[in-house]
Amino acid sequence: MGLDCFVDKLTLSRRQLLTSAAVGGLGAAFFSAMPASADAAPAGSFRLTVLGTTDTHGNILNWDYFKDAEYDDAQHNDVGLAKISTLVAAMRAERGRCSTLMLDAGDTIQGTPLAYYYARIDPITSPAAPVHPMAAAMNAIGYDAAALGNHEFNYGVDVLRKFQSQLHHPLLGANALYWQTTKAAFPEFVIKRVPVGDHRGHSDGHRHGLGETVKVGIVGLVTPGCAIWDKANLDGKISFNGIVEQAKIVIPKVKAAGADIVIVSCHSGADTSSSYGDALPWPENASTLLAQQVPGIDAILVGHAHVEIPQRFVTGPDGRQVLLSEPLKWGERLTVMDLDLAKQRGRWTVASSSATVLNANTVGEDPAIVSLVRDQHAKVRAYVNGVIGTSTAPMSASTSRYQDTAAMDFINYVQADAVRKAIAGTSSASLPMLSIAAPFNPDAAIPAGNVTVRDVAGLYIYDNTLLGIVLTGAQVLSYLEYSAAYFQRISGTGPFTPDQLTNAVTPTAPGGTPDYNYDIMGGLDASLSYDIDIAQPVGSRIKNLAYAGAPVSAGQQFVVAINNYRQSGGGGFPGVTSAPVVYNAQVEIRQLIIDWVSATKTIDPSVFAKQDWRLVSNGQPITITA
Repeated sequence: MGLDCFVDKLTLSRRQLLTSAAVGGLGAAFFSAMPASADAAPAGSFRLTVLGTTDTHGNILNWDYFKDAEYDDAQHNDVGLAKISTLVAAMRAERGRCSTLMLDAGDTIQGTPLAYYYARIDPITSPAAPVHPMAAAMNAIGYDAAALGNHEFNYGVDVLRKFQSQLHHPLLGANALYWQTTKAAFPEFVIKRVPVGDHRGHSDGHRHGLGETVKVGIVGLVTPGCAIWDKANLDGKISFNGIVEQAKIVIPKVKAAGADIVIVSCHSGADTSSSYGDALPWPENASTLLAQQVPGIDAILVGHAHVEIPQRFVTGPDGRQVLLSEPLKWGERLTVMDLDLAKQRGRWTVASSSATVLNANTVGEDPAIVSLVRDQHAKVRAYVNGVIGTSTAPMSASTSRYQDTAAMDFINYVQADAVRKAIAGTSSASLPMLSIAAPFNPDAAIPAGNVTVRDVAGLYIYDNTLLGIVLTGAQVLSYLEYSAAYFQRISGTGPFTPDQLTNAVTPTAPGGTPDYNYDIMGGLDASLSYDIDIAQPVGSRIKNLAYAGAPVSAGQQFVVAINNYRQSGGGGFPGVTSAPVVYNAQVEIRQLIIDWVSATKTIDPSVFAKQDWRLVSNGQPITITA
């Protein structure tokens, strides 16, 4: 009997390693970015290479479905697993296929219309459904293991379980526990036996005899914020322990199972913080704490935070250096972690380690992956380009994070209108109706004339569902004050650039408050108006708060349309988690807007667009120059 070199022959035997033609297509930028080869390993040691992705969010091809064009951004990043596949093939050819492991740190099945289509429009849970395109691509690349991400739960447990069944690698989540028994709801870890030696030039599917191997334990952990953000999908089914707390239980199990080396794929940011405040006893982002507090870990593939960390070392409780690396998001980067191993007392240990990230924009797409999803890609393009209505005027979200725009008013109008209709005839129907929306996508725009699914979907890029809650006037004021912490404190009326005003650093957002944590509130039947005075300290910025022209009183009651992420504690906004819920049909907001346009046929901004709020400094309007 021999050990298979961790190649899934069912999916990979048809593929060859990078051909000379493909190698020739790799740019000089790729080769200059590549880490040192296996030749650089110290004599007598063995180099294990761990490749990693995270937060791929439904990106396979380098394509922007909201623009129906090749993806590009200000930094000219490229996205998608098709490009990652090229990088992986090159690294396997250079390092040796049998000496490399391929991991992912979660958030796979949500984020693009491609992912949404196979969760909601043609769901993979239907009898004749195809394999999810993300599963097909990951299987073709040949992942060894992946961790759960919080967005894996967005479509419910049934969709996730179907996706899990379609993968050819384990989906790990050691701290995701069955609600009733607290036993592991997903595999906690897997041990891979990596054959020792120089494996360069080996072909896919070949086998090794029973020679010496290194046992590599791979553990998966996910931020416990899942319990808040997908409460409706998970209550009564799956609960979550803290990352550090569960790792202290699981890592000894991995060691007891014989692991020489322990790698953690952790869907939790490196810099300790929580968007949900103290709503849970464990932090959202805990990868550094994990390295500092749990012995026995050699390296951590970090996810969730959407930041680029090529290499970071954290001192563990035993004094050893733990290697951390995070490869940005969407398949824009590939982490390459090199662990140089030495044998001590009959067991392999890490003598030294290093990491870097490779940029997907330095290579072309793997034709095999492109071919694999061609039909699904075409089907989704046809779906998002379908015309569903018209607009009497253009609307852009580009300035929504610092100016009142018709685009945000439109989202608030549709949300509030939906809740108003749903609660008709109830005791809450007579209360004034408000709604909140965040500037998720600055590139979103509704054109004048024909409006397509992708135009509308671009306004709301997340799969949040809609709720209606009751807040008092005092709570509305508190909510808006919390939201206004998004702005930096600045005196004077400018002119200022948007970046001088926005994304303020706070204790819970040390990297700057993200746009999605700034909420804009508006009224349905009458205007909710207010000024945000950014010359004032946080907590004292909301001025002249009025509804229908009259000052809002502390005891006044409102029904507020809000998304499930916010209502369940996402962002840590005050008052919402304990507020009475008057509507919760778990209807996705993006689809709600699409359905509204499909039914109404005409978007007329004059119906809903109002100038409700503005930025001021000591009461004077601010001048902003883009």
